[in-house]
Amino acid sequence: MIKKFNLTDKLLLIAAILSLIFSEILFFQGHENQAIFIGLWVPSILSFGIYLKLISKND
Repeated sequence: MIKKFNLTDKLLLIAAILSLIFSEILFFQGHENQAIFIGLWVPSILSFGIYLKLISKND
């Protein structure tokens, strides 16, 4: 399954995972508002990856 991912897919997945981890760290340190803000990046990053996949299929 991982062989189907290209470099862009892997980088976007790593960015989403790091955003989630950083958000959880901030939340448990007591910075709830910042954690929620950064946590909202995760679906945005993943949907940008889906968008890039759809654009590349049309070419």
